Amino acid sequence: MGRPFFENPKEIRLTVRLDKKHSEILERYAKHNKVTRNEAVRRGIERLNEDE
Repeated sequence: MGRPFFENPKEIRLTVRLDKKHSEILERYAKHNKVTRNEAVRRGIERLNEDE
């Protein structure tokens, strides 16, 4: 039993310090797109990968 298996478990924890401006940008994006702040950060990281 236990928890169900995930194909892509999120096992790496990241801590970031933001200033007020960047925190507000992140919060506004997350609310506008109806996602969590964590998901918004993941999307930003994916965009960095697309730029390569």
